[in-house]
Amino acid sequence: MREKHHTAARSVTDGPGPSLAGPDIPTVGRPLTVADVLALPVLSAGQPQVLTGADLLDRPVRWVHMTELTDPASFLKGGELVLTTGMPLPEEPAGVRRYVNELADIGAAALVIELVRRYHRPPDALVQACEARGLPLVTLAKDVNFLEVTQVVHALILGNQAEEMRRTQRIHEAFTALTLRGAVPEEVVRAAAEMSGHTVVLENLAHQALICAPSADTVEAALGDWERRSRATPPAGHAAVSGPDGWLVTSVEYQGESWGRVVMLPAPSGRPTPSVFGPTAVTVLERAAMALTIARVIQPVPWERTAQRNLLRDLVGQRHHSPADAEARVAALGLPAKDCGFVAVLADLPQETDATTCEALLCEELRKQGTQALVGALVGALGPTRLGILLPLRPGRPGPSVVEHLSRTVREVAPGAGVSAGSEAADLFDVARSFREATRVAEATEPGRPLPPGRSYHEPSDIGLRRLLFALREDTRIQDFTERRLSRLLDHDARHGTDLLTTLRHYLDAAGNKTLAARSGSLSRETVYQRLRSIERILDCDLESGEHRTELHVALTALDVLRAG
Repeated sequence: MREKHHTAARSVTDGPGPSLAGPDIPTVGRPLTVADVLALPVLSAGQPQVLTGADLLDRPVRWVHMTELTDPASFLKGGELVLTTGMPLPEEPAGVRRYVNELADIGAAALVIELVRRYHRPPDALVQACEARGLPLVTLAKDVNFLEVTQVVHALILGNQAEEMRRTQRIHEAFTALTLRGAVPEEVVRAAAEMSGHTVVLENLAHQALICAPSADTVEAALGDWERRSRATPPAGHAAVSGPDGWLVTSVEYQGESWGRVVMLPAPSGRPTPSVFGPTAVTVLERAAMALTIARVIQPVPWERTAQRNLLRDLVGQRHHSPADAEARVAALGLPAKDCGFVAVLADLPQETDATTCEALLCEELRKQGTQALVGALVGALGPTRLGILLPLRPGRPGPSVVEHLSRTVREVAPGAGVSAGSEAADLFDVARSFREATRVAEATEPGRPLPPGRSYHEPSDIGLRRLLFALREDTRIQDFTERRLSRLLDHDARHGTDLLTTLRHYLDAAGNKTLAARSGSLSRETVYQRLRSIERILDCDLESGEHRTELHVALTALDVLRAG
């Protein structure tokens, strides 16, 4: 062993002064790599130059081994960064190739050779052998204290291991807490994404993405072309990197029955190699899978139904970052997202009916029917007694017929339900508007109001003046307007026992035709003339004025709506 290898080195934890590890080497939470070690001040002082394997510097370094032996591989286990002065290298090229082959076969992380004593330039045979075996070869132009290098690197590795143990304990505690309080799958997946810093997706056996918790990338980037990418990724019983995109995957199963798998995606700029995911990511994914299994056992609601309900609510509330994100989520669930229109439908159920129960019954009924017109309908409970349904309208499928079919199915599942529809939306971004229209239609539809002939649902064209006022009946401005226009006439009828309000109603319904008004009230024309003059006097208005008649007609309709409400 050379004398310099016995030089005492300052500990990275003792005494004042800057750390030999350097302030800008981010190693916490992931394995130390060859690139990290080369960037350490204690090694970068030797002016390291990478001759081969520059694209392999993300290899993890398990340990550092300095050696002057001609057969160092016999003392290695794999993952070591080998340091040498070059003294043990054989003279003949065949010996050099054997030396490199042994290191490569054992899985050494890299070979670092000092060009100070024996060599001042690396032997060609060494460069060629490392290039052929894919072993990173790094040269040092200046003298480096190898003992100091091993001390610093080993301190970092051991520190990382201790921190990893503490981090693993915190992960176990976090997922245990989630499980004990009965966290739903969305919370589990979101927690996994937050802890790992990676996008996490839960998918079912049909390769449909049910829950996506994005991290660095967008939903569109994470879920784009999901089914094809997922099918290209082989299954894994335990957490392992799989597929061409380098996903970290593990199965969610119970007693040998698989329910799906949870997937962790590499960062958008990350290379699809195992080193993208450190031990923390693996631990997070495995604990997430366990928590999802327990959640499924405790709460046996199909994940697909919950995913559709949450997606529907996000579409209604426009809680997506962009139209492309919405399309990606819908398509990843296996539902139509493009090349079709959409129409929003609301089903208001009788008070004694539970929306969640009816949601399950309706989904099952639609599945049984297998009707092409209703394939891809998105169903979810929006309230205690309200269901939301998003219908895709494929080319050649007229919206009214599809909504009519759905409406009749809803009434079969929940007799007495009221069905309201919005107008057609051109794309998913416009779906929220269609739901707002359906909500206004539902609000403007008086209970028990007869349906239009040939239809079993209400739509925006059904909202006339009466239904508009019904929807606005709680607005104090409507109430104030009605009182100001009619209160004196109502008070007069109450005090004198007359019924001038009915005469006014007949007159307005007859569009100012006094003869028709008299016939409707079974009165003589003279009596109607007399009563109309009294109404004009009491209300201080001119019944021959179109504007006054319009105001009184609106006030009378509002009065009927307020009394009905």
